[in-house]
Amino acid sequence: MNGIYFPGTGIDLTNVPSGFTIFGFTIKFYGLIIATGFMLALLIAMKHAKKSGQNPDDYIDFLLWMVIPAILGARIYYIIFDLDNYIVPGKSFGQTLLDMINIRNGGLAIYGGLIAGVITAAIFAKKRKLSLPLMGDTICMGVMVGQIMGRWGNFFNREAFGAYTNSIFRMAIPLDYYRSQGSLSYLLSTNVITEEMQKHTELVNGLECITVHPTFLYEGIWNFALLILVFAYRKHKKFDGEMAMIYVAGYGLGRFFVEWLRSDSLMIGPLKVSQMLGMVLFLLCTGVIVWNRLRIKKGIEPKLHLVK
Repeated sequence: MNGIYFPGTGIDLTNVPSGFTIFGFTIKFYGLIIATGFMLALLIAMKHAKKSGQNPDDYIDFLLWMVIPAILGARIYYIIFDLDNYIVPGKSFGQTLLDMINIRNGGLAIYGGLIAGVITAAIFAKKRKLSLPLMGDTICMGVMVGQIMGRWGNFFNREAFGAYTNSIFRMAIPLDYYRSQGSLSYLLSTNVITEEMQKHTELVNGLECITVHPTFLYEGIWNFALLILVFAYRKHKKFDGEMAMIYVAGYGLGRFFVEWLRSDSLMIGPLKVSQMLGMVLFLLCTGVIVWNRLRIKKGIEPKLHLVK
């Protein structure tokens, strides 16, 4: 029941718990991985800050400023676009509030966290008289590492998966796992587990499983490739903020395609929110990069700080 399987490749992970218990308190791997991602992001940012002549301590302070707003932003964004599943007739106000603040089982949207993080960074930079574009370049690789890790948190939670597939890369998740968590009815009613998945269940190790695209893995691989690109490009940037914009543009493009395969996307009517936002960010950041590059080529000072 706790297994996750990849029948097409012969990989059987027979025991993948969602957490562990210490002194009667359950710690979810999702939360632990998110916290570890924050710390790794900080260490990477501090190292980059030191190499670029900045004060690494500024990024410790920024993390303290940013953690709570980023988590709140990620949660609020998720709730706004999934409000019907929280505001339910007959449910008490207290229970609704508890459901909204409960993030131990997931429910954080990366775009909401990024938006809150950028707003917090702008306020922090203004207060400390720091360059916001340079801050973006300094933290973007750490953010990517945190994102890659966060997708593995989705893996342990058996969430953020894609639509039904019978491809060689399909991931099989036992329906009994969701029954044991008391979440199967919710996933069926919200069409996260679709009718097509139910019609094409596969028997793996005697367990009835849905077989889906492991979109967490697709996005993790894309982000890893993007991380390598930004790392390799860091010595060739022409203006402050360029690395951050390459990251945002690349992430937006990748997310646009991954969302085609997701079954649990946040929606505005028939449109997928993350898909639309991903394309907007890709076009916007690509446009700014090209515009500034052309200005530099013509000998005109770019709107962002020029790297000499």
